[in-house]
Amino acid sequence: MTLLTIDTISKRYGPVQALKDISLEVQAGSRTAVVGPSGSGKTTLLRIIAGFEQPDIGRVTLDGEVLADGPACVPAHKRGIGIVSQDGALFPHLSVAENIGFGFERGAPDREKHIFDLLEMVELDRGMLERRPHQLSGGQQQRVALARALGRRPRLMLLDEPFSALDTGLRENMRKAVARVLQTAGITAILVTHDQGEALSFADQVAVLREGRLVQAGTPQTLYLKPRDRETALFLGDAVMLPAIIRNGFADCALGNVPVEGAHQGKAEIMLRPEQIRVVVDEANAKYGGRVVDVEFGGATCTVAVSLAAVALPPILIKTSSVALPARGDLVRLDIAGKAHVFSR
Repeated sequence: MTLLTIDTISKRYGPVQALKDISLEVQAGSRTAVVGPSGSGKTTLLRIIAGFEQPDIGRVTLDGEVLADGPACVPAHKRGIGIVSQDGALFPHLSVAENIGFGFERGAPDREKHIFDLLEMVELDRGMLERRPHQLSGGQQQRVALARALGRRPRLMLLDEPFSALDTGLRENMRKAVARVLQTAGITAILVTHDQGEALSFADQVAVLREGRLVQAGTPQTLYLKPRDRETALFLGDAVMLPAIIRNGFADCALGNVPVEGAHQGKAEIMLRPEQIRVVVDEANAKYGGRVVDVEFGGATCTVAVSLAAVALPPILIKTSSVALPARGDLVRLDIAGKAHVFSR
Protein backbone atom coordinates (compact mmCIF):
# COMPACT_ATOMS: atom_id res chain seq x y z
CA MET A 1 0.00 0.00 0.00
CA THR A 2 1.34 3.42 -1.01
CA LEU A 3 1.45 5.91 1.87
CA LEU A 4 3.22 8.87 0.23
CA THR A 5 2.99 9.92 -3.40
CA ILE A 6 5.18 12.65 -4.87
CA ASP A 7 3.88 13.60 -8.31
CA THR A 8 5.96 15.71 -10.74
CA ILE A 9 7.28 18.10 -8.10
CA SER A 10 9.35 21.05 -9.32
CA LYS A 11 10.93 23.89 -7.33
CA ARG A 12 12.96 26.87 -8.47
CA TYR A 13 14.88 29.47 -6.44
CA GLY A 14 15.37 32.36 -8.85
CA PRO A 15 17.57 31.07 -11.68
CA VAL A 16 18.35 27.81 -9.83
CA GLN A 17 16.22 24.75 -10.65
CA ALA A 18 16.34 22.89 -7.31
CA LEU A 19 13.92 20.11 -8.33
CA LYS A 20 12.58 19.11 -11.73
CA ASP A 21 9.64 16.73 -12.26
CA ILE A 22 10.29 14.50 -9.24
CA SER A 23 7.89 11.55 -8.91
CA LEU A 24 8.28 8.93 -6.20
CA GLU A 25 6.11 6.53 -4.21
CA VAL A 26 6.80 5.41 -0.64
CA GLN A 27 5.12 2.26 0.64
CA ALA A 28 3.51 2.13 4.09
CA GLY A 29 5.84 0.75 6.76
CA SER A 30 8.90 1.04 4.51
CA ARG A 31 12.15 2.98 4.80
CA THR A 32 13.27 5.13 1.86
CA ALA A 33 16.67 6.81 1.59
CA VAL A 34 17.18 9.86 -0.62
CA VAL A 35 20.81 10.33 -1.63
CA GLY A 36 22.73 12.59 -3.94
CA PRO A 37 25.72 14.94 -4.08
CA SER A 38 25.57 18.41 -2.56
CA GLY A 39 23.14 20.59 -4.47
CA SER A 40 21.19 17.64 -5.89
CA GLY A 41 17.92 18.79 -4.25
CA LYS A 42 17.47 16.15 -1.55
CA THR A 43 17.03 18.61 1.34
CA THR A 44 14.61 20.72 -0.73
CA LEU A 45 12.54 17.60 -1.39
CA LEU A 46 12.46 16.77 2.32
CA ARG A 47 11.38 20.30 3.21
CA ILE A 48 8.56 20.17 0.66
CA ILE A 49 7.30 16.90 2.15
CA ALA A 50 7.52 18.40 5.65
CA GLY A 51 5.67 21.56 4.61
CA PHE A 52 8.54 24.02 5.20
CA GLU A 53 8.67 24.78 1.46
CA GLN A 54 5.99 24.83 -1.22
CA PRO A 55 6.51 23.35 -4.68
CA ASP A 56 6.04 25.54 -7.72
CA ILE A 57 4.12 22.75 -9.40
CA GLY A 58 3.30 19.15 -8.53
CA ARG A 59 1.43 17.34 -5.81
CA VAL A 60 2.26 15.65 -2.50
CA THR A 61 -0.29 13.16 -1.14
CA LEU A 62 -0.04 11.41 2.24
CA ASP A 63 -2.41 8.54 3.02
CA GLY A 64 -4.95 9.89 0.54
CA GLU A 65 -4.75 13.49 1.81
CA VAL A 66 -3.36 16.13 -0.56
CA LEU A 67 -0.70 18.05 1.39
CA ALA A 68 0.52 20.19 -1.48
CA ASP A 69 -0.88 21.01 -4.90
CA GLY A 70 1.52 23.56 -6.30
CA PRO A 71 1.81 26.49 -3.86
CA ALA A 72 -1.46 25.52 -2.13
CA CYS A 73 -0.30 23.60 0.94
CA VAL A 74 -1.40 22.17 4.28
CA PRO A 75 0.67 23.87 7.05
CA ALA A 76 3.57 21.82 8.43
CA HIS A 77 2.08 21.49 11.93
CA LYS A 78 -1.10 19.93 10.54
CA ARG A 79 0.55 17.22 8.44
CA GLY A 80 1.16 14.59 11.10
CA ILE A 81 4.80 14.25 10.09
CA GLY A 82 7.65 13.73 12.55
CA ILE A 83 11.13 15.15 11.94
CA VAL A 84 14.53 14.28 13.41
CA SER A 85 17.30 16.63 12.32
CA GLN A 86 21.07 16.35 12.37
CA ASP A 87 21.49 18.04 15.77
CA GLY A 88 18.31 16.62 17.34
CA ALA A 89 17.03 20.15 18.11
CA LEU A 90 16.38 19.33 21.78
CA PHE A 91 15.41 22.11 24.17
CA PRO A 92 18.58 22.67 26.25
CA HIS A 93 16.71 23.99 29.32
CA LEU A 94 14.38 20.97 29.53
CA SER A 95 15.09 17.52 30.96
CA VAL A 96 14.94 14.36 28.87
CA ALA A 97 11.45 13.65 30.24
CA GLU A 98 10.28 17.18 29.43
CA ASN A 99 11.75 17.00 25.93
CA ILE A 100 10.05 13.69 25.19
CA GLY A 101 6.76 14.88 26.67
CA PHE A 102 6.84 18.27 24.95
CA GLY A 103 3.49 18.75 23.29
CA PHE A 104 1.72 16.17 25.46
CA GLU A 105 -1.19 17.51 27.46
CA ARG A 106 -0.01 18.28 31.00
CA GLY A 107 -1.92 16.47 33.69
CA ALA A 108 -3.05 13.69 31.36
CA PRO A 109 -3.37 10.48 33.41
CA ASP A 110 -1.18 8.42 31.09
CA ARG A 111 1.42 11.10 30.33
CA GLU A 112 4.17 9.66 32.53
CA LYS A 113 3.58 6.12 31.32
CA HIS A 114 3.69 7.32 27.72
CA ILE A 115 7.06 8.96 28.34
CA PHE A 116 8.36 5.76 29.98
CA ASP A 117 7.14 3.70 27.02
CA LEU A 118 8.83 5.99 24.51
CA LEU A 119 12.08 5.94 26.46
CA GLU A 120 11.99 2.15 26.47
CA MET A 121 11.17 2.08 22.77
CA VAL A 122 14.36 3.99 21.91
CA GLU A 123 16.35 1.77 24.31
CA LEU A 124 17.31 4.37 26.94
CA ASP A 125 17.45 3.87 30.71
CA ARG A 126 14.92 5.57 33.00
CA GLY A 127 17.80 6.99 35.00
CA MET A 128 18.32 9.50 32.19
CA LEU A 129 14.90 11.12 32.51
CA GLU A 130 16.12 14.02 34.67
CA ARG A 131 19.26 14.74 32.67
CA ARG A 132 19.60 17.76 30.39
CA PRO A 133 20.68 17.41 26.75
CA HIS A 134 24.25 18.59 27.47
CA GLN A 135 24.65 15.64 29.84
CA LEU A 136 23.95 13.15 27.05
CA SER A 137 26.16 11.71 24.32
CA GLY A 138 25.38 12.50 20.69
CA GLY A 139 23.75 9.11 20.21
CA GLN A 140 21.62 9.51 23.32
CA GLN A 141 20.47 12.95 22.18
CA GLN A 142 19.34 11.50 18.84
CA ARG A 143 17.41 8.75 20.63
CA VAL A 144 15.62 11.37 22.74
CA ALA A 145 14.82 13.38 19.61
CA LEU A 146 13.43 10.23 17.99
CA ALA A 147 11.32 9.45 21.08
CA ARG A 148 9.91 12.99 21.04
CA ALA A 149 9.01 12.69 17.36
CA LEU A 150 7.42 9.25 17.89
CA GLY A 151 5.36 10.65 20.77
CA ARG A 152 3.23 12.58 18.30
CA ARG A 153 2.32 9.32 16.56
CA PRO A 154 3.36 10.59 13.11
CA ARG A 155 2.07 9.07 9.91
CA LEU A 156 5.51 9.61 8.39
CA MET A 157 8.98 10.18 9.91
CA LEU A 158 11.56 12.36 8.15
CA LEU A 159 15.20 11.85 9.12
CA ASP A 160 17.44 14.71 7.97
CA GLU A 161 21.02 13.35 8.15
CA PRO A 162 20.47 12.37 11.82
CA PHE A 163 23.68 10.33 12.12
CA SER A 164 26.17 12.57 10.32
CA ALA A 165 27.52 14.25 13.48
CA LEU A 166 28.23 10.92 15.21
CA ASP A 167 31.46 8.93 15.26
CA THR A 168 31.69 6.07 12.73
CA GLY A 169 31.07 3.20 15.16
CA LEU A 170 28.26 5.03 16.96
CA ARG A 171 26.70 6.04 13.65
CA GLU A 172 26.36 2.40 12.60
CA ASN A 173 24.87 1.38 15.95
CA MET A 174 22.41 4.28 15.88
CA ARG A 175 21.36 3.48 12.32
CA LYS A 176 20.54 -0.08 13.30
CA ALA A 177 18.74 1.05 16.46
CA VAL A 178 16.62 3.64 14.62
CA ALA A 179 15.70 1.12 11.91
CA ARG A 180 14.68 -1.34 14.63
CA VAL A 181 12.57 1.24 16.47
CA LEU A 182 10.80 2.38 13.30
CA GLN A 183 10.06 -1.19 12.25
CA THR A 184 8.69 -2.06 15.70
CA ALA A 185 6.48 1.04 15.68
CA GLY A 186 5.37 0.44 12.09
CA ILE A 187 6.40 3.96 11.09
CA THR A 188 7.16 4.82 7.47
CA ALA A 189 10.41 6.77 7.20
CA ILE A 190 12.38 8.84 4.70
CA LEU A 191 16.09 9.34 5.35
CA VAL A 192 18.11 12.06 3.63
CA THR A 193 21.82 11.30 3.76
CA HIS A 194 25.06 11.97 1.93
CA ASP A 195 26.42 8.59 3.09
CA GLN A 196 25.81 6.00 0.37
CA GLY A 197 26.64 3.04 2.60
CA GLU A 198 24.20 4.32 5.19
CA ALA A 199 21.45 4.57 2.58
CA LEU A 200 22.06 1.08 1.20
CA SER A 201 22.03 -0.57 4.63
CA PHE A 202 19.11 1.41 6.12
CA ALA A 203 16.53 1.53 3.37
CA ASP A 204 14.11 -0.73 1.53
CA GLN A 205 14.11 1.80 -1.32
CA VAL A 206 16.88 4.16 -2.41
CA ALA A 207 16.25 7.24 -4.57
CA VAL A 208 19.22 8.92 -6.24
CA LEU A 209 18.95 12.63 -7.11
CA ARG A 210 21.32 14.50 -9.40
CA GLU A 211 21.00 18.15 -10.39
CA GLY A 212 17.42 18.27 -9.16
CA ARG A 213 16.26 15.20 -11.07
CA LEU A 214 15.42 11.69 -9.91
CA VAL A 215 17.98 9.50 -11.68
CA GLN A 216 16.92 6.10 -10.36
CA ALA A 217 14.85 4.57 -7.56
CA GLY A 218 14.62 0.97 -6.46
CA THR A 219 15.86 -1.55 -3.94
CA PRO A 220 19.41 -1.08 -2.61
CA GLN A 221 20.48 -4.30 -4.35
CA THR A 222 19.12 -3.14 -7.70
CA LEU A 223 20.77 0.27 -7.58
CA TYR A 224 24.11 -1.13 -6.42
CA LEU A 225 24.32 -4.04 -8.87
CA LYS A 226 22.34 -2.55 -11.79
CA PRO A 227 22.82 1.23 -11.78
CA ARG A 228 21.29 3.12 -14.68
CA ASP A 229 24.51 4.92 -15.64
CA ARG A 230 28.18 5.12 -14.71
CA GLU A 231 27.68 8.28 -12.58
CA THR A 232 25.17 6.45 -10.37
CA ALA A 233 27.45 3.41 -10.22
CA LEU A 234 30.40 5.47 -9.00
CA PHE A 235 28.27 7.48 -6.59
CA LEU A 236 27.04 4.33 -4.83
CA GLY A 237 30.45 2.70 -4.43
CA ASP A 238 33.72 1.69 -6.05
CA ALA A 239 33.34 0.20 -9.51
CA VAL A 240 35.54 -1.24 -12.25
CA MET A 241 34.48 -0.06 -15.71
CA LEU A 242 35.79 -1.81 -18.81
CA PRO A 243 35.11 -1.54 -22.56
CA ALA A 244 33.90 -4.83 -23.99
CA ILE A 245 32.39 -6.59 -26.96
CA ILE A 246 29.39 -8.69 -26.00
CA ARG A 247 28.48 -11.90 -27.77
CA ASN A 248 26.06 -14.59 -26.67
CA GLY A 249 25.89 -13.61 -23.02
CA PHE A 250 29.62 -12.99 -22.52
CA ALA A 251 31.69 -9.81 -22.54
CA ASP A 252 35.10 -10.08 -24.20
CA CYS A 253 37.21 -7.64 -22.21
CA ALA A 254 40.60 -7.19 -20.53
CA LEU A 255 39.56 -9.73 -17.89
CA GLY A 256 38.68 -12.42 -20.41
CA ASN A 257 35.17 -13.64 -21.21
CA VAL A 258 32.96 -12.38 -18.41
CA PRO A 259 29.29 -13.47 -18.20
CA VAL A 260 26.75 -10.66 -18.45
CA GLU A 261 23.03 -10.37 -17.89
CA GLY A 262 20.54 -9.49 -20.59
CA ALA A 263 20.50 -9.80 -24.35
CA HIS A 264 23.07 -7.13 -25.18
CA GLN A 265 25.22 -7.51 -28.30
CA GLY A 266 28.16 -5.56 -29.70
CA LYS A 267 30.30 -2.83 -28.16
CA ALA A 268 29.42 -1.77 -24.62
CA GLU A 269 30.79 -0.70 -21.28
CA ILE A 270 30.54 -3.19 -18.43
CA MET A 271 30.74 -2.71 -14.67
CA LEU A 272 32.04 -5.00 -11.96
CA ARG A 273 32.04 -4.20 -8.27
CA PRO A 274 35.56 -4.69 -6.80
CA GLU A 275 34.35 -7.41 -4.44
CA GLN A 276 33.43 -9.51 -7.50
CA ILE A 277 37.11 -9.76 -8.46
CA ARG A 278 39.45 -12.17 -6.68
CA VAL A 279 43.19 -11.65 -6.91
CA VAL A 280 45.23 -14.84 -7.27
CA VAL A 281 49.01 -14.82 -7.48
CA ASP A 282 49.72 -16.85 -10.63
CA GLU A 283 52.87 -16.19 -12.63
CA ALA A 284 51.93 -18.73 -15.32
CA ASN A 285 48.33 -17.64 -16.03
CA ALA A 286 48.31 -13.85 -15.82
CA LYS A 287 47.05 -13.29 -19.39
CA TYR A 288 43.72 -12.09 -18.03
CA GLY A 289 45.21 -10.31 -15.09
CA GLY A 290 48.24 -8.12 -14.65
CA ARG A 291 50.88 -6.86 -12.27
CA VAL A 292 50.28 -5.50 -8.79
CA VAL A 293 51.44 -1.88 -8.71
CA ASP A 294 50.26 -0.94 -5.21
CA VAL A 295 48.87 -2.54 -2.06
CA GLU A 296 47.02 -0.57 0.61
CA PHE A 297 46.63 -2.48 3.84
CA GLY A 298 43.34 -1.74 5.61
CA GLY A 299 42.94 -4.54 8.12
CA ALA A 300 40.15 -6.94 7.20
CA THR A 301 39.71 -5.36 3.75
CA CYS A 302 42.67 -4.21 1.67
CA THR A 303 42.96 -2.46 -1.69
CA VAL A 304 45.14 -3.88 -4.45
CA ALA A 305 45.92 -1.86 -7.59
CA VAL A 306 46.51 -4.03 -10.66
CA SER A 307 47.87 -2.80 -13.99
CA LEU A 308 46.16 -4.93 -16.64
CA ALA A 309 48.35 -6.82 -19.08
CA ALA A 310 48.60 -5.43 -22.61
CA VAL A 311 45.75 -2.95 -22.10
CA ALA A 312 46.14 0.83 -22.09
CA LEU A 313 43.87 1.42 -19.09
CA PRO A 314 44.56 2.90 -15.65
CA PRO A 315 45.21 0.32 -12.89
CA ILE A 316 42.03 -1.15 -11.46
CA LEU A 317 41.41 -1.10 -7.70
CA ILE A 318 40.25 -4.34 -6.11
CA LYS A 319 38.97 -4.90 -2.56
CA THR A 320 40.37 -8.10 -1.10
CA SER A 321 40.93 -9.92 2.17
CA SER A 322 44.21 -9.41 4.01
CA VAL A 323 44.67 -13.21 3.89
CA ALA A 324 47.20 -14.23 1.20
CA LEU A 325 47.63 -10.60 0.18
CA PRO A 326 49.81 -10.22 -2.94
CA ALA A 327 52.88 -8.02 -2.90
CA ARG A 328 53.76 -5.14 -5.16
CA GLY A 329 55.25 -6.50 -8.39
CA ASP A 330 53.44 -9.86 -8.27
CA LEU A 331 51.85 -11.19 -11.45
CA VAL A 332 48.23 -12.05 -10.66
CA ARG A 333 45.22 -13.72 -12.22
CA LEU A 334 41.86 -12.04 -11.74
CA ASP A 335 38.91 -14.40 -11.18
CA ILE A 336 35.37 -13.05 -11.56
CA ALA A 337 32.40 -13.98 -9.37
CA GLY A 338 28.90 -13.46 -10.71
CA LYS A 339 27.95 -11.45 -13.79
CA ALA A 340 28.96 -8.04 -15.05
CA HIS A 341 26.42 -5.26 -15.46
CA VAL A 342 26.05 -3.71 -18.91
CA PHE A 343 25.16 -0.05 -19.19
CA SER A 344 22.33 0.59 -21.62
CA ARG A 345 23.26 2.91 -24.44
